[in-house]
Amino acid sequence: MNLFAKLKQRAAEGREIRIGMIGAGKFGSMFLAQMLKIPGVHLVGVVDLNPAMARSNLEFVGWPKERYAAASLDEAARKGSTHVGDDAHALIAHPAVEIVIECTGNPMAAVEHSLAAFAQNKHVINVTVEADAFCGPGLATEAAKAGVIYSMAYGDQPALACDLVDWARTCGFTIAAAGRGHKWLPHYRKSTPETVWDHWGLTREQAERGRLNPKMFNAFLDGSKPAIESAAIANATGLEVPRAGLAFPPGSAEDIPTLMRPKAVGGCLDHEGMVEVASCITLDGKPIPYDIRKGVWVCFRGDTDYIKNCFEEYKVITDPTGTYMALYKKWHLIGLELGVSVASVGLRGESTGAATCFNGDVAAIAKRDLQPGEMLDGEGGYTVAGGLRQARDSVAGGYLPLGLAHKVKLIRPVRDGEPVTYADVEIDSTSAAYKLRKQMEQRLTSGA
Repeated sequence: MNLFAKLKQRAAEGREIRIGMIGAGKFGSMFLAQMLKIPGVHLVGVVDLNPAMARSNLEFVGWPKERYAAASLDEAARKGSTHVGDDAHALIAHPAVEIVIECTGNPMAAVEHSLAAFAQNKHVINVTVEADAFCGPGLATEAAKAGVIYSMAYGDQPALACDLVDWARTCGFTIAAAGRGHKWLPHYRKSTPETVWDHWGLTREQAERGRLNPKMFNAFLDGSKPAIESAAIANATGLEVPRAGLAFPPGSAEDIPTLMRPKAVGGCLDHEGMVEVASCITLDGKPIPYDIRKGVWVCFRGDTDYIKNCFEEYKVITDPTGTYMALYKKWHLIGLELGVSVASVGLRGESTGAATCFNGDVAAIAKRDLQPGEMLDGEGGYTVAGGLRQARDSVAGGYLPLGLAHKVKLIRPVRDGEPVTYADVEIDSTSAAYKLRKQMEQRLTSGA
């Protein structure tokens, strides 16, 4: 790949890739923990709504205080240090910043920040995949208009899955399915931030030690994040979405070739070319050995007898017919891997995954009976969870995207398990995210 060699060359030439980061939570902190060891990259500034927390996290992951003591962005740019502040738009507009890393975790803010960066001719690496799930195609279009790069974040599962899909297609294989792993039982759909640690696999003490956000982690457990990330994978790769939503078939990493093939030959798919998520536990809650919970995978088909013979000769694990094989990464390291995106965008001018179509969408699905006057609290909260849907069905049904279900007031009741629609809520139609989303819906319905 030569990215590391190119980074060292940039460092030797004194032409570092200059980046700015918005949001210093868990993902951002993981990147910061690696940042000081990556040559050829200068973090000009970190901004957060709570700069004191950002400074605390920098210290927590091992940054010497003198490295982030710059009083201003101008000083940081001159001295090669890092400024910590709270003004995202000042960071985006500063001429020293080439790439904006958006990792607030707030989908509405992420859309606004991305559009602002495009207007300043800045590339964007969007860690906030919640924004990509409901506005990714629109953001990719706007970036292309501005002549800049919009990219998903390497280290998060969507970009890693896209990498595997690209590998398989470049090798000439036909894709059966691609996706990620998860821990899933149907009743997890109703989990809240108060119950997440009862099921996740960490104690409350471990979660507090790691400064883990229970709402964010609950978005994984309740199925919202798997839906969000599956939509991002579908829209970046062109793979299709199961019409009935994710099935979460249970199986190990080595079960993937048998599971992730069409129903007609014994698998779980309606047809080839889909996204899906593999569960690491059986329906009665028993752990599955050698699971793929924290990883990503691609399942592909050997089209000829010769290729199937090659699978056999090289002792790879296939389905019982010898036709389907899988490649997987058993782990993803989240922000610890983000340097790959920074290097890819900054050195090669290439994204590590971006929407090319609008196949998948994530609707806000009621976790319980909801009443008029209640406020929706987005992914991982108490009111709604994300449900993966085909974009054409979601748009035709007027379903409210999960990314817009933040601090939105209900004006009509919604029954448990039903999708919330635009007609059910009182929503701000002036936000950048709402406007961009509506443009995407119009393009989809017009066939553009």
